Amino acid sequence: MRFVDEFRDADKAHALSAKIAALCEPGRQYKFMEVCGGHTHTIYKHGLEDYLPESITLVHGPGCPVCVIPMGRVDDAMHLAAQDDVIMTSFGDMMRVPGSQGSFFDAKAAGTDIRMVYSPLDSLKIARNNPDQRVVFMAIGFETTAPSTAMTIMRAAAEGLENFSVFCNHVTIIPAIKAILDSPDLRLDGFIGPGHVSTVIGCRPYEFIARDYGKPVVVAGFEPLDILQSIYMLMVQLSEHRSEVENQYSRVVPWDGNPVALKVIGETMQLRPYFEWRGLGFISHSALSVREQYAKFDAELLFDVPGVRVADPKACQCGEVLKGVLKPWECKVFGTACTPETPIGTCMVSPEGACAAYYNFGRMNRNRVAEVTIGSRP
Repeated sequence: MRFVDEFRDADKAHALSAKIAALCEPGRQYKFMEVCGGHTHTIYKHGLEDYLPESITLVHGPGCPVCVIPMGRVDDAMHLAAQDDVIMTSFGDMMRVPGSQGSFFDAKAAGTDIRMVYSPLDSLKIARNNPDQRVVFMAIGFETTAPSTAMTIMRAAAEGLENFSVFCNHVTIIPAIKAILDSPDLRLDGFIGPGHVSTVIGCRPYEFIARDYGKPVVVAGFEPLDILQSIYMLMVQLSEHRSEVENQYSRVVPWDGNPVALKVIGETMQLRPYFEWRGLGFISHSALSVREQYAKFDAELLFDVPGVRVADPKACQCGEVLKGVLKPWECKVFGTACTPETPIGTCMVSPEGACAAYYNFGRMNRNRVAEVTIGSRP
């Protein structure tokens, strides 16, 4: 396949659907977790549930980097942004994430200098152009975006640009998956592995899931046929009583990952002893901080960061959604008090958030969407 429309072919989707249905054991229910929010977006944009038998349920994991940031870290970032001579820079999907005192957008409207950037290198440019001010980049994301932050830190060091720093909130996917597997709340039959993260870390780190927990994993791409094929591959493993890691997204994901990206992450960052995740609590060795040799670019060392824990609003059930325990429409405030325009929780903010995907594509209750949208066929 060479073109995107080939990955959205309705006839191929129906053929895969028939193969998946043929592998379902009578009376058995299957539950697969798509770890990445990008997969959730594709599933509901293209109505993929309508291609699956009723016996297969897809649940959503903690793979949205904005969604897992706890409210206390947002408050810490707001505190940094409010300091004299500070310019806070952030990716756009962080701008609306609510802290206990509002969002970046709220603070910006009140006069705080917070600027949206498309790359950490944009923050570096702002630092060059404003030598009398301190520029802080709000770094978020899994291993997918960590290399760009790492390269920016190395560039700042090479240029001697000392008015630039990083408020590092990069998290790692493997400890989060392990926390899900160790949770007593959820029974899963397999995982649709995250494609973006895997372009950096590869497939080998997931082998413990198959070896220690007996759950098959298929690393998947982000087009409709990618996901359907991944579900078919999971069903084949289950029908053959196998638990292995397979790579459906081999056109992009190398088995051993990207050694250059992993090297720059290792050079500039180190694992934290622990880090708080929204909905999952504190998970050991699950996030990154700036290494000591680059301490002059670590905002947590350069500024007095409060580090106060803040409880989520009682009405918000983002944590349960992130763990796959609840579907978004089961949250009491979903689609009413909590919408993309007025989010209460992070899952409604990011385009990769499960609540945003459900809301934007009309999945407001337990009924599956009536119309299938792959290609031109209903």
